Amino acid sequence: MEDPRTQIREQVSALCARFPGEYWREKDRARAYPVEFVAALTEGGWLACLVPEAYGGSGLGLAEATAILEEIHAAGCNGAAAHAQIYTMGTILRHGSEAQKSAYLPEIAAGRLRLQAFAVTEPESGSDTLSLTTRAVRDGDDYVINGAKVWTSRAEHSDLMLLLARTTPREEAARRTEGLSVFLVDMAEAKGQGKGKALEIRPIRTMINHATCALYFDDLRVPAANLIGEEGNGFRYILDGMNAERILIAAECVGDGRWFTDRAVAYAGERRVFDRPIGQNQGIQFPIARAYADVRAAALMVEKAAALFDAGQPCGEEANMAKLLASEAAWAAGDTCMQTFGGYGFAEEMDVERKFRETRLYRTAPVSTNMILSYIGEHVLGLPRSY
Repeated sequence: MEDPRTQIREQVSALCARFPGEYWREKDRARAYPVEFVAALTEGGWLACLVPEAYGGSGLGLAEATAILEEIHAAGCNGAAAHAQIYTMGTILRHGSEAQKSAYLPEIAAGRLRLQAFAVTEPESGSDTLSLTTRAVRDGDDYVINGAKVWTSRAEHSDLMLLLARTTPREEAARRTEGLSVFLVDMAEAKGQGKGKALEIRPIRTMINHATCALYFDDLRVPAANLIGEEGNGFRYILDGMNAERILIAAECVGDGRWFTDRAVAYAGERRVFDRPIGQNQGIQFPIARAYADVRAAALMVEKAAALFDAGQPCGEEANMAKLLASEAAWAAGDTCMQTFGGYGFAEEMDVERKFRETRLYRTAPVSTNMILSYIGEHVLGLPRSY
């Protein structure tokens, strides 16, 4: 019986064929947002895959979403320009009010609104989310927000943003995981407040074209109606988004791993040195075979994690391990591909060095390898907390 995701993979692959390496090299040089690619994904309905049909979306599951993002990366493209619109759905769909879903989901599904920004990390707290200090104080029908976020990607290209802020001082919260709340922020409205000073967006130039920014809030007013769920329970709500994010990022890494191994195999079969194809040499052949096996193994963990998420089952262990294994497998596959290409791997026209830089990100973000290992050690294996 054919996997129902086969057709999805074929259609996404066909879309990506319209955006070859030259397109991505040009965007990378200019550090420009791939507007045309994101528009094509939107028009194809791929960014609305998790939005229920009742709200104009496709009503697909996370398993189908992993197939979409994996194929994007396997084709040599980069889903980072748009992937947040998929994984942020977990927070809104499971915890948003009917009024919020009715107001925003049809607009997102139709492509009239973009939900691309997810503001959690802060300059001082970093991975220690429970120590964030951005403050939201209730004032009548609004919350007034002050603070800063960093590594909030696509903020310049998004109409809406999910923002995690502290509504109860940490010392007054009954538990460490309480006192945080999630808000849906209208970016245009926010940028229009306080003569443009309520929300300041500062782009951060990085080694990859990721459209990431630092955000600064100065008495930003957000309607109380835009609070997601109950005040103080935001950390629990964003875990759905974080698990979805880790699973989908893992799928992207699997796609990268496939791209690297495919390119390495093709080059090793064609490139001749000392009167023989270099792929005949075990020093080239074995690392490629190892990379292929590791990527395939990681793909199985991604599939397991996505199945649990779609079934509404706890999936923190599997989501974290999927991200760990896939990011490590992709990085190793990228290194093997670079080594296979030799000096040509560093040539921009081969696209290998660009993909090599892009896939390196995922050993650090959205959660670092060491944080995942700490999670597994403490929450899965029952070892003492290490930090």
